[in-house]
Amino acid sequence: MADFAAEGFLDGLEGDARAQRLELLQWLKAEGFTLERLRRSHHDGLLPFLAAEREVVGDRRLTEAEVAEAAGIDPALMQRLSRALGLPPADPGLPDLTETDLESARLTRQMLDLGVSEDQMLAVARVAGSGLGRLAEVMRAVPLEHVLEPGLTELQLAQRYKAAVGAVMPLVAPMVELMLRQQLDNMVRHEAVEATEMAQGHLPGARDTAVAFADLVGFTRLGEELDPADLGAVADRLSVLAEEVVQPPVRVVKTIGDAVMLACPEPQRLVACSLALVDAIDQEGQAFPQVRVGIAAGPAVTRGGDLFGRPVNLASRVTGVARAGSVLATKDVRDAAREAFQWSRAGVRRLKGLPEPVPLYRARAA
Repeated sequence: MADFAAEGFLDGLEGDARAQRLELLQWLKAEGFTLERLRRSHHDGLLPFLAAEREVVGDRRLTEAEVAEAAGIDPALMQRLSRALGLPPADPGLPDLTETDLESARLTRQMLDLGVSEDQMLAVARVAGSGLGRLAEVMRAVPLEHVLEPGLTELQLAQRYKAAVGAVMPLVAPMVELMLRQQLDNMVRHEAVEATEMAQGHLPGARDTAVAFADLVGFTRLGEELDPADLGAVADRLSVLAEEVVQPPVRVVKTIGDAVMLACPEPQRLVACSLALVDAIDQEGQAFPQVRVGIAAGPAVTRGGDLFGRPVNLASRVTGVARAGSVLATKDVRDAAREAFQWSRAGVRRLKGLPEPVPLYRARAA
């Protein structure tokens, strides 16, 4: 029988809190967790969630060297992939990995054998880590909110959370795979390979792209007035409205706090989407902050699902000088979409970081 008091598991606890912790530790020991695993979880303050963790990834019983040897992969690449995913690399000296890690390493080996380079694998891992990290945070909270209630003991929380996670986990992988397939299907359906690209046999470094930023006016001031949860709800609502008005080939590139970034190879489509977003936000009522949109176009490079290049920087600067409730665009965007909208001159503005003044035009629905 483990002496949990002597191990320091009960330090600083008295009365009911001490009894609850002892009850939890005894249950975890009966569930088969080793004393070393309990020590590490106790050090991280995660004892009530240890059983649920095992429901997600299984037992931690493999070392990095064992996984690398079984999968036929360089341990250094495993560590680089972990960092790219936003995960801490395993301690080489500890049995810190699971069968899930082994399966992932074997899939990496298969991708390398198909000719996918290490750099390409790392690029995919960086994007996946960013998106899946946010998804994991949401999915962690869902079962936890479902099981939490006043008066739960640590053991009751651990048992309920383990059961909830165990029920959800069989659905997670199929759901994520289906969502990824749907996203890939959308990308393939709207992917265009130009004749010059066919002749050269590779994708270009940059493509002509129209880029828009839509940000909420007065969001910083609003942050001084609202609770963080309410402020987050406002930013989330902007994202939802953007997703509702977007129609391919326009796409939401990313959300950045109080702003969304949109992109499209066709400026006219992007202007129409931007005007629709302004209208949708106006319909939220006076209590919701207005939005302003800036649009620019030009060659942009796609890296890891994000866009880089002059139109990105220019669109951001244009947004900064746009009026609330308006869509402001550069001359090349106006010229590309002249017939579809009403345009008015908005002056020639000096924008931060740009050597020459930029003529700007305000778009309205025809």
